[in-house]
Amino acid sequence: MAASVDSVDSAGSFDTGRLPAAPPGPVPWVAMYHSVDDCSDDPYRITVTPERLGGQLAWLRRRGLRGVSVADLLAARAQGDGRHLVGLTFDDGYADFVTHALPLLRRWGCGATLFVLPGRLGGDNAWDPLGPRKPLLTAAGIRYAAAEGVEIGSHGLTHIDLTRADDLALKAEVTESRERLAELTGARVDGFCYPYGTVDARAVRAVREAGYAYACAIDPGPLTGPHALPRVHIGQNDTAWRLRLKYRLHRLRRRPVEGV
Repeated sequence: MAASVDSVDSAGSFDTGRLPAAPPGPVPWVAMYHSVDDCSDDPYRITVTPERLGGQLAWLRRRGLRGVSVADLLAARAQGDGRHLVGLTFDDGYADFVTHALPLLRRWGCGATLFVLPGRLGGDNAWDPLGPRKPLLTAAGIRYAAAEGVEIGSHGLTHIDLTRADDLALKAEVTESRERLAELTGARVDGFCYPYGTVDARAVRAVREAGYAYACAIDPGPLTGPHALPRVHIGQNDTAWRLRLKYRLHRLRRRPVEGV
């Protein structure tokens, strides 16, 4: 029987780097969000309104599911648990995460992972040529999110396609971003997210060698594993019936992830 929303406390923080690998099981469901704001001008479909996000989180809780950080999801699975947990990820580190997403996560007792760009602190999404320009979190904003229990992960330094980067740029995007975030937050950074979701064997190897415990992609195909986890895009059009369909299709289409 599903627990009520009010009876479930927030998950504790887990140390994925020191947990044994789990045997292959059902593929984890990891939802991919970006901006939470007005979506009237949204050419890349990266924005959900606060009202829509609230409805989506409520949908999870009504079904006995709870959103958590990827670190907590993987840690629970390594302990043979986590069947009722869903990973919630927010890419790019938009400033609206603190103003709009975080209060809703608190309300519904959910955790999340926020993937940020330490090379663009206080900047905007200049990599999106069609706009609109959206402000990114400052260092203070990232520290605030971390203090509120949000897992902070790296999205690289500047949001470039790692599959097209030379060796020097690849190392900087992967390694230097981790070092900067650890210094900024005072905590170890275990998670990475590939910009644009693009990934190849070289990028996976660089991320693994940089010391990350896991990394998120979108549809990594044969590269699927702890350092190339598949995710499901969640957007403004995802009402209850679409969420239910995506949840079911994800479990049918995705293969189990070795070690997760």
